[in-house]
Amino acid sequence: MMKQYGKGALHIHTRKEMVDLVVADGHARGIVARDLISGEITSHEADVVVLATGGYSNVYYLSTNAMTSNCSAIWRAYRKGAWLANPSFAQIHPTCVPRTGRHQSKLTLMSESLRNDGRVWVPDQAGDKRPPEQIPEAERDYYLERIYPSFGNLVPRDVASRNAKAQCDAGKGVGGNGQAVYLDFREALERLGHQVVEEKYGNIFDMYRQITDENPYETPMKIYPAAHYTMGGLWVDYDLMSNIPGLFVLGEANFSDHGANRLGASALMQGLADGYFIAPYTIQNYLVEHHHDQFSSAQTSFRDDTQAAEHRYQSFISNRGENLSEQFHHQLGSVMWNHVGMERSAPGLRQAIADLQQLATDFQGQVRVPGRTNDLNEQLEKAARIEDFIALGELMARDALNREESCGAHFRVEYQTEEHEARRNDEQFACVSVWQNQEATVPLNLQEPLVFRAVTPQTRSYT
Repeated sequence: MMKQYGKGALHIHTRKEMVDLVVADGHARGIVARDLISGEITSHEADVVVLATGGYSNVYYLSTNAMTSNCSAIWRAYRKGAWLANPSFAQIHPTCVPRTGRHQSKLTLMSESLRNDGRVWVPDQAGDKRPPEQIPEAERDYYLERIYPSFGNLVPRDVASRNAKAQCDAGKGVGGNGQAVYLDFREALERLGHQVVEEKYGNIFDMYRQITDENPYETPMKIYPAAHYTMGGLWVDYDLMSNIPGLFVLGEANFSDHGANRLGASALMQGLADGYFIAPYTIQNYLVEHHHDQFSSAQTSFRDDTQAAEHRYQSFISNRGENLSEQFHHQLGSVMWNHVGMERSAPGLRQAIADLQQLATDFQGQVRVPGRTNDLNEQLEKAARIEDFIALGELMARDALNREESCGAHFRVEYQTEEHEARRNDEQFACVSVWQNQEATVPLNLQEPLVFRAVTPQTRSYT
């Protein structure tokens, strides 16, 4: 695309945000967008619509994603009839700089490569607040090496994350709020030497030091899990087209490649495969068979959707609430992290659904958006995104409640082995969980069976 832009063959609309999908005669025909500088709402007609808008980890409020990453493009498409698949499959990354308070706007990911040489541990006794240098080796619990002797610190992300949470829940967490574990490079420094460690991890160590003002060459890093990647997304076929003809979805915005637990670097693989090797050809095939002339029904849809978007944004400004949208995002993140995070349970998920329904009601009546619609207004942008996040959060909780098993990053405490590992239910849930919007009623759940021909699913074990 950028090559064509350089040739002058296309125009890029920077600082514009998609606010709705236009569907006419059952086909995706364009989008409605809002100019983030002027506030102007415009519509754009096209023969196909391609969404490559990323994931929705910011539903947890704090995540490793950019602050502006949001779910609105896929959620607006879902509202227009696009199916949303496996929304509850969200990956929590174990190697992140811990949160320190409500002042934070995002979390920072430390490379997973650190676990190649770093050793994860906590004090052996709960409540031990001594500095790490004062805790003798015999009083340290290298819990991943103890529980998973075959894999040690190299267990998958979901396993490492859940175990870090378990240690902190048991009172062994470190740091000011007890929500961290140590990642220690003392042994690697002794074995490899300072120069080799610096060559392998120097840039990461420098970044950590700038963030925390602690030197990881001298004292262990503190890490804790954080929301990182969402495997769920809009349903697509093998051509990367959604169930709405003409709507193609690429990368993290779709559900297609990662199942319940994305592997490291697979997102890069998917982005390259979708963008370079699949979409350019499947979109051409679609265009050959579906060339759209301009017709009146499409123009009516563009007009109606543009007016609806203008009304929505004006309603935010007209609302006489008392709380900024940021407060509701905090509340949303708390509900999602506590009930739809690393560990889930039926009571917790039912509570989350009830809490999020109440939060949606409170948001509609109590949110305050200062400023005007026809101007630069970051509070207005945020309000629209958070309204969509709240609705998506409820669907994630419904999906997690409906899937009565544990698999990958979806861990239900009711479905685990004696070793506290995931227990799948392949008879009922070897499927893609697909959700169809039903407007004012509960969304409809559909199931797309997973058929395995070359391999048979196995129960994993890392002990």
